[in-house]
Amino acid sequence: MSVRHSGIGMTSQRTRMRMIERLRKQGIVDEVVLSVMGSIPRHIFIEEALASRAYDDISLPINFGQTISSPWIVARMSELLRADSHLDKVLEVGTGCGYQTAVLARLVREVFSLERIGPLLTRTRMRLQELQVRNVYLKHADGLHGLAEAGPFDGIIMTAVTTHIPSSLLEQLIVGGRMVFPKGSQKQHLCVIERNSQGYIETILEEVNFVPILSGVVRR
Repeated sequence: MSVRHSGIGMTSQRTRMRMIERLRKQGIVDEVVLSVMGSIPRHIFIEEALASRAYDDISLPINFGQTISSPWIVARMSELLRADSHLDKVLEVGTGCGYQTAVLARLVREVFSLERIGPLLTRTRMRLQELQVRNVYLKHADGLHGLAEAGPFDGIIMTAVTTHIPSSLLEQLIVGGRMVFPKGSQKQHLCVIERNSQGYIETILEEVNFVPILSGVVRR
């Protein structure tokens, strides 16, 4: 394993374990999620100049006007999506730098991830290949349309904020499935939508802060 993977100093395994202990104190209770996050070198998903801050509880810029979510957000959204259940197939809307994708890859049998910014997706693809992540399918596409040809999904996770979810995306959830996403404009909250045989139930949770979701694709 390279130094970039194993890490020294601020990127070491010991630093990751301190992050995990902090997440426990912040209320994350899913030990499966915590174990996975403790095993993934978060610092390789950001620019090397910011590696010393990779395990702080903050979001960080990853170019193209995007950010990597804080460890707590990644843990909380993963915990809400998993809900102590087995997930066979999950759709991620907004691949970004790929850190949340890598976490999902160790929690789910298959991950389908959509990213609208082509150059960002190219970098992320290389990172996931470097980590030998083989159960993730990446696509350069407008995530708001979902990926109906690969669905339906046990879970959908959206990593940018929206004011509403298109019905065409919700229809890609199985009955019994759930979607986790940030919602709002001035004030944003984490939300969970669960699909049952009668329709959809939405639960509004903690206040959060995400970059807005945009439509269309960026090729260069």
